[in-house]
Amino acid sequence: MKRVAHRIVETKKAGSDVCVVVSAMGDTTDDLLDLAEQVSPVPPPREMDMLLTAGERMSMALVAMAIADPGHSVRSFTGSRAGVITDAAHGKAKIIDVTPGRITEAPGKKHIVIVAGFRGVSRGTKEITTLGRGGSDTTAVALAAALEADVCEIYTDVDGIFTADPRIVSTAHKIDRISHDEMLEMAASGAKILHLRCVEYARRFNMPIHVRSSFSSKEGTWVLAPDPEGAEDMEEPIIAGVAHDNSEAKITVVGVPDQPGRAGQIFTTVAEAQVNIDMIVQNVSEADTGLTDISFTLPMTDGQIAVEALMRTKDEVGFESIQYDDQIGKLSLVGAGMRTNPGVSATFFRALAEAGVNIEMISTSEIRISVVTRADQLDDVLRALHTAFGSDSADGEAIVYGGTGR
Repeated sequence: MKRVAHRIVETKKAGSDVCVVVSAMGDTTDDLLDLAEQVSPVPPPREMDMLLTAGERMSMALVAMAIADPGHSVRSFTGSRAGVITDAAHGKAKIIDVTPGRITEAPGKKHIVIVAGFRGVSRGTKEITTLGRGGSDTTAVALAAALEADVCEIYTDVDGIFTADPRIVSTAHKIDRISHDEMLEMAASGAKILHLRCVEYARRFNMPIHVRSSFSSKEGTWVLAPDPEGAEDMEEPIIAGVAHDNSEAKITVVGVPDQPGRAGQIFTTVAEAQVNIDMIVQNVSEADTGLTDISFTLPMTDGQIAVEALMRTKDEVGFESIQYDDQIGKLSLVGAGMRTNPGVSATFFRALAEAGVNIEMISTSEIRISVVTRADQLDDVLRALHTAFGSDSADGEAIVYGGTGR
């Protein structure tokens, strides 16, 4: 914390107005979740939000103390006092407005501003809300946009965004520049360096993000809008990176009548349960039975919620059964260069075949290819794909400076 405080003060001395968003320390949020489970198996969402915001309040106050100790002027604010306005969804609220009036007054009084991330206040209910995992990143970008900041710097325990998770692929190399679109696909595909909603917010408001290390002064990775002139760097790699995600599960609805509206009923049920869906695959209907199977992936934490919601509609929809699988892993290849370079898919699937990987689902976008396979194969296949696309660094192993909790 003293290192962070020193860095904040030096930035202020260099002539910049500084607004800092902090998250909870290490395992604090997980420890609070453990405490809640010991008291109640199903804690009320409102009270859970009240509990979880304690972690960011601790960080906010401690960082402010570390800055004030040498005599610097500092003011700390909770998310609600900083003007972060959200909807009323406890545990996964979305920011709908930022009114940072109190914050904009502080620099004029020579104060450094510290804000507790991850939290806001509901416009309708006036209750404290939390933004879900990664909410501090989203808070930082939202405040940066509202304050019309030059840049939002996000500090982590690596030197920037890498072509793969350096904890698994030690030969991954740092990316100097990446577009908002590529970073969106990376985040959606499991890259945990930036939260998906944070990148969405940055793209919407054209906010540059500079991802760098808390432990070094090296330049990190810039997440930027594409060149407005459409110019392309001739040396730009085809592939931005390889992302993986082992936090998803797969649900297969077996024996669905192949009739108009059945898929709509299934996904409406899932949506009403407030569950986000990722990949979807529908099998070819069996000619003799007129039945088909529909599979989709979703966050593992929402798996049982979705299963229970679907089972309540079994008779109405007319499906036979539900299969639930939480031993899957998603692997994604991301790069804007895929638009104009043939052969990427061939190299991708050849590398999977050589690694002996059986593919269960496939999904693509203009700049991404994703597959679902077994979770226990994920790390080995990640390394194989990274090598197959020539992304291994020639500069040795990537440095990971410290842990980030559980």
